[in-house]
Amino acid sequence: MGTGSAMENTLNGRKAVVTGGASGIGAACVRELAARGAKVVVADVDAAGAAALADEVGGTSWAVDLLDVDRLATVSLDCDILVNNAGIQRISPIEEFDPVEFRRIIALMLEAPFLLIRAALPHMYANGFGRIINLSSVHGIRASPFKSAYVSAKHGLEGLSKVTALEGGEHGVTSNCVNPGYVRTPLVEKQIADQAKVHGIPESEVLAKVMLTESAVKRLVEPDEVASLVAWLASDHAGMATGASYTLDGGWSAR
Repeated sequence: MGTGSAMENTLNGRKAVVTGGASGIGAACVRELAARGAKVVVADVDAAGAAALADEVGGTSWAVDLLDVDRLATVSLDCDILVNNAGIQRISPIEEFDPVEFRRIIALMLEAPFLLIRAALPHMYANGFGRIINLSSVHGIRASPFKSAYVSAKHGLEGLSKVTALEGGEHGVTSNCVNPGYVRTPLVEKQIADQAKVHGIPESEVLAKVMLTESAVKRLVEPDEVASLVAWLASDHAGMATGASYTLDGGWSAR
């Protein structure tokens, strides 16, 4: 279960909520936080997947549609660690981009994190401790063509995270972004086909010619690499780490 050990039970007694927790980066974060002693709530629109992973790690599941923003506005969260991870992707030139899809991505990846942070802060402030960890992307600090909604949402998330850090500082609450490059997840596997189509190249050439052109390290990021950074940010050791963006992008943003 993750890479934690008895020596690393740095999160004993902490309660964490991970959105999009049933698969990909979210599932890796769930396993790592649980391995370090946290009680984890696996939040996902995939109720069965969330329940199965919660059973595996001794946590609980929360079947939630983060696009139901009216409902999220009424939620209150009693967690110590909030990992805003849920995301989707759509690749299309701006002039062909479906406005409904644009709004959907902004709602899921910017409005929902705002509402969950809003729901979690009162509990965190009352306890004098909180960790908000926002799964951003290298696209939170850099742009790529054909991803107007995703890049806009991630840039917005960066700003939200910094404002949260400034407001939360005096209350023992930190807020940071984690900014991976392309991670080996189902979301990225699906993108390979989409990118091949929009760039007019075979799928076998997408990694080298599209996804990893800017990266000094020519491989995908592994989900557990992201999860290990999330777990550190969630720990007591990271009390002075706030308002920052932690890149795991193989050197992409060094350019």
